[in-house]
Amino acid sequence: MMEKWEKIRTHIYVSGRVQGVGFRFRTQQLARGIGLTGWVKNLYDGRVEMELQGREEEIDRLLNRLGQDRYIMIESFQSARIPTVEENGFQIRY
Repeated sequence: MMEKWEKIRTHIYVSGRVQGVGFRFRTQQLARGIGLTGWVKNLYDGRVEMELQGREEEIDRLLNRLGQDRYIMIESFQSARIPTVEENGFQIRY
């Protein structure tokens, strides 16, 4: 049974209007404010890929806030839990 405070890591692909609208910058800004670690990057097919690490409720909060942004339009996302890693900070990858 997972504890509420336990860190998890989620790998996510996001589709929709997610490139050219500040998605990566906004994700980094929110992640740092919430205390999540990980990374985000654009893909050549128009999707955005990211890994988020932190408590499940913090990850959910970030995804909800992104969905409320007036310029971002998330149509769908695919996510999978992956093993946590040792890291500090949240990066935009290119």
